[in-house]
Amino acid sequence: MIILLATGTNKGGGYFASKGVFLCMYMALIIIWAALNTFALQVIAYLNIISIWWQVIGGLLVTILLPLVAQSTQPASYVFTHFETSPESTGISSAPYAVILSVLLSIYSLYGYDAAAHLTEETKDADRTGPVAILSSLGIISVFGWAYYLALTFSIRDLDYLYNTDNETAGALVPAQIIYDAFYGKFHNSTGAVVFLCIIWGSYFFCGLSVTTTAARVVYALSRDKGIPFSPIWRKVHPRSKVPTNAVWLCAAIGLLLGLPILKLDVVFTAIISVSTIGWVGGYAIPILARLVMAEENFKPGPFYLGRASRTVCLVAFLWICYACSAFLLPTFYPLRWKTFNYAPVALTFVLTLIMLWWVLDARKWFKGPVRNIDVQDGN
Repeated sequence: MIILLATGTNKGGGYFASKGVFLCMYMALIIIWAALNTFALQVIAYLNIISIWWQVIGGLLVTILLPLVAQSTQPASYVFTHFETSPESTGISSAPYAVILSVLLSIYSLYGYDAAAHLTEETKDADRTGPVAILSSLGIISVFGWAYYLALTFSIRDLDYLYNTDNETAGALVPAQIIYDAFYGKFHNSTGAVVFLCIIWGSYFFCGLSVTTTAARVVYALSRDKGIPFSPIWRKVHPRSKVPTNAVWLCAAIGLLLGLPILKLDVVFTAIISVSTIGWVGGYAIPILARLVMAEENFKPGPFYLGRASRTVCLVAFLWICYACSAFLLPTFYPLRWKTFNYAPVALTFVLTLIMLWWVLDARKWFKGPVRNIDVQDGN
């Protein structure tokens, strides 16, 4: 989208990347993220610090300046009370159904706390700093995410035009069109929009870097527990960088393979994303449910404890997870056709069936559960 607006927009003959070019860019980014994650932990920590400041300063610039640049902004009554289902583009006219699907965007936005959870093993006093990091990330993401959505909504000029395939962004990315309309309306050029989109792209870049780090730590933890095939390979830690390099490149290879459906089958790629998100969100439901059904006398609280509120919080969290996972299984376009059907339920059933067969036929015979760090030597 940055290239399209910088080279003349959709109306002015700008360059719109084909699926093949988009796939190459996707693969290049994955390789870059994997390469950066093979450096020493100090380098990754430094990149994370840059990421934090980029998100904070860039987020403030976008959320504050965008409504100021927009010559005409929507009133608060429109932002907080107007409801639009866009049946022309999605085929969905049911307001309750649209509300149910609206949770999808917030799930993606709250991804940050997962990275904090998976990296606690690499911090000091993890039983204290881990929960604090998770809550801090949730708070920061909630504030900045809400502010970003408000800035975009206040800056809408023409709602119907946003989805028009003949507009400057070819109807491919609504936020980009909102930003373009704001800057072009005031300055009669797309330079400001390109700068703002570069700021947002930087956030995406650091997000991808963090996701790669998180995924590699998950693979390392599972292989340390001997829970995946060829565990001795994936749990090896590089002697100098102290990073599970093999796990990083395994995640990169899987990411490259999962991107191939982009060329022909968008629905397959969408199903993969949905199933991945369900697995990520749903994974938290298991320990939460275990806490709900566990007798109070058998529970030993840690340093960070919610006290009497813990069961209530767990119940709300468990219900939220069930709701979120269910929403990812619903169709997002109507009428249902081969190209609009949500194949996530099919993919999820297939994956769960394979896992259960693997457990019944083989894994239950040797998998003994999580292994403590002090019981494992690197590479063994």
